[in-house]
This record gives sequence, structure tokens and C-alpha cells, in this order.
Amino acid sequence: MEFFRIVKVRTTEQAIHRKLTVSNLDQFCSTIFNLEILNESESKIGGIWGEFTLNRMEIKGGVRFSLLECPNALCWTITTGYPPDRNSIIIHLTINRTKKQEEFIDEINEFLDDMSSKLMQYFQ
Repeated sequence: MEFFRIVKVRTTEQAIHRKLTVSNLDQFCSTIFNLEILNESESKIGGIWGEFTLNRMEIKGGVRFSLLECPNALCWTITTGYPPDRNSIIIHLTINRTKKQEEFIDEINEFLDDMSSKLMQYFQ
């Protein structure tokens, strides 16, 4: 399954690389939080789905985050400069399932709505 959010704020790939790190997770997401920062690209996090290792990777256009132990292989990218809106931030979240319980889908939507709001504030 995949989910999208378009955050109507202009930024650059370089700004995303610089500002969206595991150490400042609280600046752009309040539904997950650092328990222990392991290095520049990984931290132990807690949140609505339990505790996981969060991995961060710089990619073309922005960053990719993944929950390494997640049975749903949940990951998301935060990018700019590409369709569907080159002048906005695009959040694209995927899980490796074609169907999930409505409660889990609601939690994903709450997660994305929170992140969208926080990104809007952080990049203005």
C-alpha cells in the first residue's frame, strides 16, 4: 500500500538533507521519538507502533526513512523537485501489504498528517 502527502512549501534537496536528520526528528514528527541515537543514520525510536530502529538514507531529491524491524516494511521518503509537484515537499509512505486493518490505516494517516504539519512549520 502507498500513501502520499503534498506539503505546499518550497525547499531544496540540500535543505532536506541538512535539516531532516535522526537527531532532530522531533522538529518534523511528533508521533515517533528518539530513544537512543546510534549514529548519524540510525536511532532507536518509540511511537504509536512500538520500538524500532529508524534508518535514514540520503536519496536524490531528499531522504528515505525506514523502520528496520517493522513487519510491514514501513518506509517513507521526503523529497522535492519532482512530480507530482516540483515546488513542494512530497511525502511518500509504503508498506508491503495490499490490505490492512482500518485502525492501522488511520494511524498511518495520522502519522502523515502530523508530519505534513510539522514539515510546513519547519521549512517556512
